Amino acid sequence: MTTAPWRDAALPADARVADLLSRMTLEEKAAQLYGVWVGAATDGDGVAPLQREMTAEYDWDELITHGLGQLTRSFGTAPVDPDVGARALARAQRRIAAANRFGIPAVAHEECLAGFTAWRATAYPVPLAWGASFDPELVEQVGRRIGRDLRAAGVHQGLAPVLDVVRDPRWGRVEETIGEDPYLVGTIGTAYVRGLESAGVVATLKHFAGYASSAGARNLAPVRAGVREFADVTLPPFEMALREGGARSVMAAYTETDGVPASADPGLLTGLLREEWGFTGTVVADYFGIAFLQSLHRVAADEAEAAHRALAAGIDVELPTVKCYGKPLVAAVREGRVPESLVDRAAHRVLLQKCELGLLDEDWRPEPEGPLDLDSAANRALAGRLAQESVVLLDNPDGLLPLAPDTRIAVVGPRAADALAMLGCYSFPSHVLTHHPGIPSGIEIPTVLDALRGELPDAKVTFAEGCGVADPDTAGFAEAVARTAESDVCVAVLGDRAGLFGRGTSGEGCDATDLRLPGVQAELLDALVATGVPVVLVLLTGRPYALGRWHGRLGAVVQAFFPGEEGGPAVAGVLSGRVNPSGRLPVSVPRLPGGQPWTYLQPPLGLAGEVSSLDPTPLYPFGHGCSYTAFAWEDFVGSAADIGTDGSYDLSLTVRNTGDRAGTEVVQLYLHDPVASVTRPDVRLIGYQRLELDPGAARRLTFRFHADLSSFTDRTGARVVEPGALELRLGPSSAEVRHRARLRLTGPTRVVGPERRLRCEVLA
Repeated sequence: MTTAPWRDAALPADARVADLLSRMTLEEKAAQLYGVWVGAATDGDGVAPLQREMTAEYDWDELITHGLGQLTRSFGTAPVDPDVGARALARAQRRIAAANRFGIPAVAHEECLAGFTAWRATAYPVPLAWGASFDPELVEQVGRRIGRDLRAAGVHQGLAPVLDVVRDPRWGRVEETIGEDPYLVGTIGTAYVRGLESAGVVATLKHFAGYASSAGARNLAPVRAGVREFADVTLPPFEMALREGGARSVMAAYTETDGVPASADPGLLTGLLREEWGFTGTVVADYFGIAFLQSLHRVAADEAEAAHRALAAGIDVELPTVKCYGKPLVAAVREGRVPESLVDRAAHRVLLQKCELGLLDEDWRPEPEGPLDLDSAANRALAGRLAQESVVLLDNPDGLLPLAPDTRIAVVGPRAADALAMLGCYSFPSHVLTHHPGIPSGIEIPTVLDALRGELPDAKVTFAEGCGVADPDTAGFAEAVARTAESDVCVAVLGDRAGLFGRGTSGEGCDATDLRLPGVQAELLDALVATGVPVVLVLLTGRPYALGRWHGRLGAVVQAFFPGEEGGPAVAGVLSGRVNPSGRLPVSVPRLPGGQPWTYLQPPLGLAGEVSSLDPTPLYPFGHGCSYTAFAWEDFVGSAADIGTDGSYDLSLTVRNTGDRAGTEVVQLYLHDPVASVTRPDVRLIGYQRLELDPGAARRLTFRFHADLSSFTDRTGARVVEPGALELRLGPSSAEVRHRARLRLTGPTRVVGPERRLRCEVLA
């Protein structure tokens, strides 16, 4: 085998893989198409719904004689010292390579949604906080650092980012998303992909496609999205991350759209993804997603038929462990029920990716690179910077913030003194350690209470929990009210507890009936406000909650979306004034808890009007955020103009910091299309730029708009740029307009495809 062409690194990868496939038996080819989850629980509290039924028994020694496609979550299944885990993974890889005829190791994959999901690894802010930062350059740095940690541990593939666009904030996985706007999701998500891929780690886009549009905001429910919503809202972030980010893997969604499960949809996974978009990487199943074709969707009679449907649609790898792509698939091919060509097609893609990763080379070595520090000072500094940039100051009407350094502060609430309040459901402490009581988190996670005491050493800080996150007990209200009444200001730290499948108030399978604060936290806040002491509301959540009940009654409102291990100091820094808040809302904050689903991407018929008593206008709109300084937007250049349907147009302005301290402004460009052949959102984001400015400093910005950015899906299903009037709007949020430029597109309607421009160029 050492002299075979497939071992020759000088040959093209396609030629190497073709030679290798020609030498493989059916069993050996099929073995490249599934993963194995060693150590996964099949009973107890840590088991996901249906996991017990979906986990087939296997003989490890027998299994690996044919080879193995993937190893599932060697680090993310149980707490293991990183160095010990890396050596164990290396031993497993040597064993796999030694057991099969070709000496080929497995691809090792891990979750990395908010950092490497491993014990003692940095817990970064969740993706919703990435969106709040409006800072793709910083998110790319985070992705690169996470990727380096993964590779140093021997991991090849990361199951992130989530590119689902929020359609209903009641959905439990909102914390995993980047926001409710496809342009923001696309640009931020693409930056993370670039970072991960630059470290040599295969980024996996999920969940393809439509997962966040499930009916009733229920996890894994049918999708009710129309053709144009799917094309214009759901798909663009994936297209951008593939074209511009270079993602090498895509994960098929659990959901079904119009009766067709994504995992059995060749039009989606082959026609669109590969033939139209030109994707050449691997498509992996979401965990147990192939078996769900039989058990949940009922479009397959048995495991072999589920394997056939998934392979025919374009899923190359069954995750997390073997069930359908193992013996049932091999038997079905032998019986003539499944064409062997489908196995060959998927195996070619898998082996091509292994070739790109160097796993077919003779000099491949599984040994870790050295001692691992997965929570280095550099990691923590980056996590802290992202946390600071993601905190959103929603309201500060009378300038209560920053807090006076020597004031009396009552810190109240169930999230104030709990380190887990900082973390999302895919962080290791929330995802895994909750099933291992007594094991420490392995990382330092300052709470808001501790961080505030350190931030304001001269202040008198008292604490009362008041209530739990989701339980109905109000016995702690009296102490909370008493501590507040004897203070100058109350900091009420409320919010979510991240968890899985109903064990939290936010996270996978933790969907909400409405957008009221969980448990009795709303009643606690009412009691605190009733004292007459100014109340600063701090929210540590995985989704937005309705705040209209307290509008005008609070001294200030601060929103942080699970800001990670350095989130406590970031929030405390905003409260003290050390940090000038610069986050902007990636999701609208509703006024009322009902009336969902609603996002800002509404056509005129979806906006407030006299025909309904329900006003869906949010309390705080998408893109909103306050600062401790002020900015002037000056010298705007953007006169009315005619451009072709293939033309471009520049609009410019100068942003000046007119305050007395350094701060950050986020300039946002929105498109308004007054008349089109189908209804369009009243406004939608097409460009943005963060500007960090010292007092008195100014910078000139130019947005280069191209007509392609006005494209949409028409009644025939084609993506078109139509002639007619457009308006470009510059503002600090989706609801506030500072400057307008009126354009007219002239010429014929253009049909555009994947070659179109996807983003607005910004010259700063």
